[in-house]
Order: sequence, then structure tokens, then C-alpha cells
Amino acid sequence: MASLGQTTLPPGEELRTIIVTGASSGIGAYCARALKAEGWQVFATARKPEDIAALEADGIEAFYLDYREPGSIETLVASVLERTDGRLDALFNNGAYAQPGAVEDLPVAALREQFEANVFGWHDLTRRVVPVMRRQGHGRLVHCSSILGLAPLPFRGAYSASKHAIEGLMLCMHQELQGSGIHVSLIEPGPVISKIASNGLGWFLRNIDRENSVHRLAYEAQLQRLQAGGSTSRLKPGPEVVHAALRHALLSRRPRPHYVVTVPARIGVFLKRVLPASMLYRLLAKRA
Repeated sequence: MASLGQTTLPPGEELRTIIVTGASSGIGAYCARALKAEGWQVFATARKPEDIAALEADGIEAFYLDYREPGSIETLVASVLERTDGRLDALFNNGAYAQPGAVEDLPVAALREQFEANVFGWHDLTRRVVPVMRRQGHGRLVHCSSILGLAPLPFRGAYSASKHAIEGLMLCMHQELQGSGIHVSLIEPGPVISKIASNGLGWFLRNIDRENSVHRLAYEAQLQRLQAGGSTSRLKPGPEVVHAALRHALLSRRPRPHYVVTVPARIGVFLKRVLPASMLYRLLAKRA
């Protein structure tokens, strides 16, 4: 990853409090613990009681959150602000899941649920903290998007669509918040070691009629990969690469709108820039 440069805050802007969602495993779990070690007051979220207990055992203030439940979002924000005297310096929207399957096999209800968790819940939580940041005159809103929000791949239509939506929504907010002291950044990782692939297996089995699909043979290969925990590659780093980008987005005087993370992601962005669209999508289709 290219050097992220200096991470010195402007005078008077000392960030200390942050909400990190999706902290049960992977990127969220790593970033919550790393930020805690760096001196942040971290408010981490998870859905399962055992994951909340594990975070609390490491000294992190943990809360239940399911983006599909507006009441849990409201309760989270109220609980955090009560503990910070109404202050919140940063939000890291990270919690999400990936619904695999070809677009033609994707039930509308499954797509709707994907957007409830990956888009509408993020929007709800973000809107609730923006007024807090406006009152205090500063804040950082960081969203863990994906390279699939820039360059989609076959059989990942629901997840790619949700990340394209986040890109458009939050980049508009990035522009709308100019001059407010609130900065918006998108982190766009490629493959990173996490449980998102194995967690996607349950959604695939629940919502995709693979036996009656024209993509049945392709699904069999994907199932084997999902059951093995996703693809393996020396180019698939751990979540520390996302933490490095997050840290820059939180602490830099000039945080970037985009942080493209991992070698495959940077290659994908480069190819999208230089290749004709028809050639690009033929190349991406071979990665299915």
C-alpha cells in the first residue's frame, strides 16, 4: 500500500471517541482493538452476546446493533452519547454481509434485506451522528466500502449493488459537508482475511435455488470455495491494512475521499481506468 503520509490533526481537533460497527470478527474486531490500544474510547457493536462479551473482556465498550433494526440504531446512539456527554468524534461504518448469487437467481426479498443491512442501516446511523458532529464543529465519517463498489464481479450482484449505493450516497455527503469540519472517507478493500465469505454461505443456501439454476455448475465450484472460507492468496492480507487506512482517515489533516486497499483492488482500479469497458468486463467475468 502506498504511503499514507502524515497523520497529524489540525490544532484543537483531538479525536478520542469512535463507534466501530461489525466488530465481532475480521476488520471490525481488529480495528476496534487496535484503536483501543492507541488510546481511543471505542464503542464497538456486534449482534451475538458472545461477541459482545469478548469485546468487553478486552476493555471495549460493546453494544448490540443490527442495522436491520432501527430501534437498535437509536439505542446505540443514545447510549454512546450518554457516556460521552453528547460528543462523538468518529464513526466507522463496517458491519455488513455478502449475499452471493447470480442476479437472475436473486429474490427481491433477499436484495431488499441486503440493502437494509448494508445501506439503509448505515444511512440511519450516519444521519443520527451528523448533528452531533455539526454542533461540535468536527468529525470523521469513515465507511468500509469495497473494490466491488467500483468494479463488480459475477455472482456478487447484491453485495456489489449495496457498495455502489454506499459509494454514491456517501460521496454526495462528502461534498455536502464541505466547510463543516466533518470529513467523509471511503475505504475500498480488495480481498482481506475475514469471515465475510464463510458468513455468506448461509445466505446463499437460504436464498438461492441453486439446483434449478442455469448457473448450477458454477455454484458448485463457489460452494466449495465458500465452505473452505473463501479464496486463499498471498495477496490476501490481514485486516491490519484496513486499520492503516482507517487511522489515516481519522487522523490526517487532509483525509482522502478514497482509500483503495490491497494489491488486487489497486489493479482493479487501474484496469478500470485504462481498459475499454467491454474488455474490462470480459476480464472480470473470468474471475467468477
